[in-house]
Amino acid sequence: MNLFQAGDFISHAGLALKWKIECDALQSEEWDCIALMIKGYLDRPFRYAEGIPRGGIALANALNKYRTDNRHHQILVCDDVWTTGTSFKEYRNEHHPGTLRAELIKWVVFARRPTNDGVKALFTMPSE
Repeated sequence: MNLFQAGDFISHAGLALKWKIECDALQSEEWDCIALMIKGYLDRPFRYAEGIPRGGIALANALNKYRTDNRHHQILVCDDVWTTGTSFKEYRNEHHPGTLRAELIKWVVFARRPTNDGVKALFTMPSE
């Protein structure tokens, strides 16, 4: 399985895509390294990480090595690839409905375009 794949794909938001990033191709050691890289950019500690299914689960597992379990710290929500932000909005509405946007720390590994809503990306593709 390749990390970068050409073809005809449909995004979570229903967009037609000519390529995708298949993070299922990453091994656990690579997720650990990505988590270490994100940890280096965090400006505050986090209580624990939650991964947006499916893609964010492996990242959350790797990030949770750095969790504090302190109830005064924010929750970190993460995903593997950002295309439109729909997954983050749906996840927040379902799992943290009364939470303000700023009350969650949000990270993604790859962003197909610049993010919004306070989501930080480790790697961002150029704007179209």
